[in-house]
Amino acid sequence: MIERFIENELTLKRIKRFKNQKRAVFSLYAILIILFISLSAEFWANSKPIVMSYKGSVYFPVVKTYHPSEFGRANDLITNYRTLDMNWSVWPLIKWNPYESNIEVEDYPAPPSSINILGTDDRGRDVFARLLYGFRYSFGYALLVWLFSYTLGVTIGSLMGFLGGKIDLFGQRAVEVFESMPIFYMLLFISSIFTPSLFLLVGIATVFYWMTISVYIRAEFLKLRKRDFVEAARAMGATRGSIVFKHILPNALAPVITFSPFSIAIQISFLANIDYLGFGLRPPTPSWGELLQQSKQHFMSAWWLGLFTSIALFISLVVLNFIGEGVRDAFDPRK
Repeated sequence: MIERFIENELTLKRIKRFKNQKRAVFSLYAILIILFISLSAEFWANSKPIVMSYKGSVYFPVVKTYHPSEFGRANDLITNYRTLDMNWSVWPLIKWNPYESNIEVEDYPAPPSSINILGTDDRGRDVFARLLYGFRYSFGYALLVWLFSYTLGVTIGSLMGFLGGKIDLFGQRAVEVFESMPIFYMLLFISSIFTPSLFLLVGIATVFYWMTISVYIRAEFLKLRKRDFVEAARAMGATRGSIVFKHILPNALAPVITFSPFSIAIQISFLANIDYLGFGLRPPTPSWGELLQQSKQHFMSAWWLGLFTSIALFISLVVLNFIGEGVRDAFDPRK
């Protein structure tokens, strides 16, 4: 009971210290809003109405796919909702999906206009829609790499720190081998051999990004395994699993929580880099790196491609780093 009270009191102090960092709190709200908008992007940017009425019946094209024959167009393969004679309809703010080209524009890429508010890319696709959907892939990739690599790193670091001996010795040698590898070039090499997909890139990155957190977790376990509360648990007959999961691991997770926002920011930047080089997600997947690569090809004639993509990338990385700073200060033992 006393341990729980102390842990709860410490948690409340950490939350209070985090709230004192106003820019960290603002950044947390900002990233949650951006993430919500991106995850619900179909309701904000789409070539289908959110809800519509056709000949007295109500349809929800955003959440359900309707065959063209339901609207009297049996010869069509895909329903073009813009040409339907609807009774009424509610459209998203941006009437483009990230894969659709604006055939009304003569030259691609087209500058910002009332039709495409951030312009189009070199295939006539709406830049705003591709940025919005692209954040979903970038954040999803970063979150999965963080989850799997930290899970692997925490597991290996815990085993090395708690068991010690030969496991620690050989584990540290494995960490040194992985850390000595040129990770970026290894990822490019593997991506060039196989057909890249989101989950393949996540798997490859996980293999090479578990070392850093494993070193910190190992150090925490080495520090905590001889503490009085652990020795008391052993004296009371607690099993190894109980000691690890109930006593040591909860007290060793501070580095995991502290480094997580920075790690996610690094992975977002990394995906943009490999997409820029052409070794990332396959077209036509919405990708910030692909837009940056297009901006290089059309540097003089399509300034909006690089500008708006860079702003989106900058905002994402800045807010994640501000969150990381707030978490780091909240978990600082000196405070």
